[in-house]
Amino acid sequence: MNKHMLPLAAFSAFALMAAPTVVAQEPATSATSHAADEAAVLAVVDSSLAAVSAEDFEAFADLMLPEAVAFTVWNQMGELVYRARSREDERSADVGDTDLVERGFEPEIRVQGHLAMVWLPYDFYENEQWSHCGVDAFILLRRPDGWRIATIAWTVEQPPACRPHPQGAPAG
Repeated sequence: MNKHMLPLAAFSAFALMAAPTVVAQEPATSATSHAADEAAVLAVVDSSLAAVSAEDFEAFADLMLPEAVAFTVWNQMGELVYRARSREDERSADVGDTDLVERGFEPEIRVQGHLAMVWLPYDFYENEQWSHCGVDAFILLRRPDGWRIATIAWTVEQPPACRPHPQGAPAG
């Protein structure tokens, strides 16, 4: 083994020794179970948007793994800016008397075994006024108690970088 392979071998050995946090049953692979998995994953994503729209950040956090991280990503004068928040940060979010509405549309869902990804364009309103749009990117893991959000990242943009919901503004 050459000197460049040693760090890789050490990392590989460490990775093999690390025990998983949760072991879930291996999912079935039929088309029916795959469709059911996609529906279950989308239900978690839809529940997260409903929780944000209800300003219920405890419910939002309850959809996340304890170790989950949420990232907000935006462009500021041509530079990437992001903010990382823990599940507990999300749980304690306080938007005061602000009325929020977040609506997703045209989800792209991928499921492989215990891992799922959802790419979801969205638009966002505060106090019935346009705020922004972007994409929510969810990574979910299947646990024995169901799918949970491991990571969510979302962009904060304005058209034409993103687009509003195809149905127009939400009913006020």
